[in-house]
Amino acid sequence: CYREAPIGGDMKLVIQIPAWNEEEHLAEAVAALPREVAGFDEVEFLVIDDGSDDRTAEVARDVGATAVRLPVHRGLAVAFAAGIDAALERGADVIVNTDADGQYDARDIPALVAPILDGSAQMVIGDRQVHTIRHFSAAKKILQKLGSWVVRKLSRTEVTDATSGFRAVSRAAALKLHVFTRFTYTLETILQAGEAGLKVVSIPVRTKAEETRPSRLFSSNTGYVLRSLESIARIVVLYNPLRIFLRLGAVPVVLGLVLMVRFLYFYVTAHSPAGHIQSLILAVILITVGVQVWVVGVVADLIAVNRRLLEEAVERQRESLGRER
Repeated sequence: CYREAPIGGDMKLVIQIPAWNEEEHLAEAVAALPREVAGFDEVEFLVIDDGSDDRTAEVARDVGATAVRLPVHRGLAVAFAAGIDAALERGADVIVNTDADGQYDARDIPALVAPILDGSAQMVIGDRQVHTIRHFSAAKKILQKLGSWVVRKLSRTEVTDATSGFRAVSRAAALKLHVFTRFTYTLETILQAGEAGLKVVSIPVRTKAEETRPSRLFSSNTGYVLRSLESIARIVVLYNPLRIFLRLGAVPVVLGLVLMVRFLYFYVTAHSPAGHIQSLILAVILITVGVQVWVVGVVADLIAVNRRLLEEAVERQRESLGRER
């Protein structure tokens, strides 16, 4: 990880809100946002209307926010990514993401951006202190804690609430974020930040005491866990294919070598008239499978290198668009 110099000069903060059919809650959520934040010369509100079929976009404009409308409903992750692109194009130096239902306390935004302003972090995650949220079930609290632990280990960060959508990112960090899934950006962006060597920190934030509405992201804890595991597996393989496939391939290769040594032992010592030819056949099969997995890993790693080059090109394009504005 590296430490950025404190940010200075004319500063712009963009607060983005992904929203889907949120006309009922959006006005209240935007009204709670701070019009001025210490360290910034300009604060802009950006609502990403994820193909809503209600008046979400109209409400956003009525309350003074810029509305970016997606033509069809694409999901939270796509809306978040569209918001990042739009914020960068508008010259954002820091981007804060929050929810349209007002779940997070907007009064914590100055504290959320403070580590970025002083150069001690490039991404800040709001820690909801899940164990204190009364409307979370015991099962959900355990799953949130377990999921955050897994993400910490994989990303090599100290994030305490990995699924929190209340977060701030610096411009440099935002340029490096590329969301591949359509389910949720929360886990994926932390894993990407860890792979990119960005400094990620958590700070405690406040949330509403009561649930505003049921989650639209998942209908059950089991479904959420399965989709989260899918997202984690995808991003880990995307960024570390060689390491993953080398380890996977090592399992059949080691087993095959053990069986081959066993066969050779019996063959040399002549302890078995049958010769244990089955062990030799199985050993060859296992070693062949393991080597094939290694080859797949090498190919995947070459693809990953090419993807990183494409990401760098997209990063430069994003930066140039921001300068033009």
